[in-house]
Amino acid sequence: MTLGSEWKFSQVFGEQTPGQDIQDCDILSAMEFDKNGDHLAVGDQGGRVIIFERQAGKEDLFECSSRSDSGQFNVPQRQHPEFQYKTEFQSHEPEFDYLKSVEIEEKINKIRWCTKLNRSLFLLTANDRTIKLWKIKEQKVKKVKQMDIDSSVTSENSLLADRSYGQSESSHANGGSIEWTNKNSKFPSHLADITDVASTRSRRVYANAHDFNINSISNNSDGETFLSGDDLRINVWNLEVRDQCFNIIDMKPKDMEDLTEVITSAEFHPFHCNLLAYSSSRGFIRLVDMRKSALCDHNVRILQDGGSHGSKTFFSEIIASISDMKYAMDGRHILSRDYMTLKLWDTHMETSPVATYKIHEHLRPELLKLYTNDAIFDKFDCCLNGDGLQFATGSYSNHLRVFSCGTGNEDGITMEVKKDPNRKPTSQATSRPRRSSLSNLARGFYRQGQDLSSENEISCNLKSKLLHLAWHPTQNLIACSVGNSLFIIERLAAVAELKGGCENY
Repeated sequence: MTLGSEWKFSQVFGEQTPGQDIQDCDILSAMEFDKNGDHLAVGDQGGRVIIFERQAGKEDLFECSSRSDSGQFNVPQRQHPEFQYKTEFQSHEPEFDYLKSVEIEEKINKIRWCTKLNRSLFLLTANDRTIKLWKIKEQKVKKVKQMDIDSSVTSENSLLADRSYGQSESSHANGGSIEWTNKNSKFPSHLADITDVASTRSRRVYANAHDFNINSISNNSDGETFLSGDDLRINVWNLEVRDQCFNIIDMKPKDMEDLTEVITSAEFHPFHCNLLAYSSSRGFIRLVDMRKSALCDHNVRILQDGGSHGSKTFFSEIIASISDMKYAMDGRHILSRDYMTLKLWDTHMETSPVATYKIHEHLRPELLKLYTNDAIFDKFDCCLNGDGLQFATGSYSNHLRVFSCGTGNEDGITMEVKKDPNRKPTSQATSRPRRSSLSNLARGFYRQGQDLSSENEISCNLKSKLLHLAWHPTQNLIACSVGNSLFIIERLAAVAELKGGCENY
């Protein structure tokens, strides 16, 4: 048999119309599938969280088609799960830290699902300073529904109803009265179930533990604790305790002028509750065992690319900064994304990554222009599928890059994420000036509010960038965002020829 595969659009939510300006608050900033892939949570820069739910009955179908004219069977494409809107809520509000004179934005930086309990969903959301635990529970909603007129109603009941029309009250011997709430109806109403409605409420707020912007939250496999990481510290929390945490990583020097690197991402091991990994702005990944010491910043193993070639330049350290990292489900491999490349690491090999995939190598000669307009500080997410053999990340011009391990194709698959491929790029609202972050200051470089006129000299659209994406845990399904739109893309596998019928597949 001959197998073919192709990535196609499955669903689009919140797609903009041509010429429509995107408001800053509507731009999507984080997303995450739950463990089973039944729910997808999406956060935006306005502090809102939107929940999508897998449609009931939309299971994978794989049925045999009829025999073709040539006497061979053609197997139809698999149908992947479809999602529908479930609920949304306001997770964070803008705040102001009067002690430090710092405005705290409501933007959702990270979303992580927690263990499901008693049919209730739980998830963690974080902005720059505060983490919240939310509970989402379905409740049955009832409403008053009027009964239909039945022709078999007795004349006595009809007469009784007619007699009540001309009066607002019916007097009783004890002085009481009955008020008719609907004088145009002759028949009583009844309560009827209509649907399940999701209600959300904040269970706990974990605050006042970070002095710098939170860039990571990760649930532990023990189901009881989670970590939160900012530019210089990583804390471990118990889900039941909101006012106390334990600091396990502290990279803050005594003199901030001696600062050489910052933490960019952190994540717990998928099944060993004592292990975690965190990445830095220097391109290192550090592996930590919390059993060795209470403060873990010195007892680590370091993964670093010692085989990188080329002379050091002014921008070498900037583009080496890891913006995102993910553990594979096997717990042995780690996927990381820096500005120019996507790297797959084996935790048993410390000197070099297993594979390196170039994302937009054509921009390397343009690093000076990218630095001038701040594009070089863009932080792209990465993700990998359940078996750890396929990886995805984003790029400019709304490009999605998908790679497969062991295929020998280092270029992977590139596709532009927009529903109408013939549509001209739409204008976008001017974003607010980007605030200085510690991760940029640590490298010694930062320019704020630079003119983007030099973008015309670069071969891709720097304003249209695919930053955030997530891979379904069990399906070849990728959710990614472009501006305020959520795209779900599926990989359809089809059999071109199958000689023995479906029973031999």
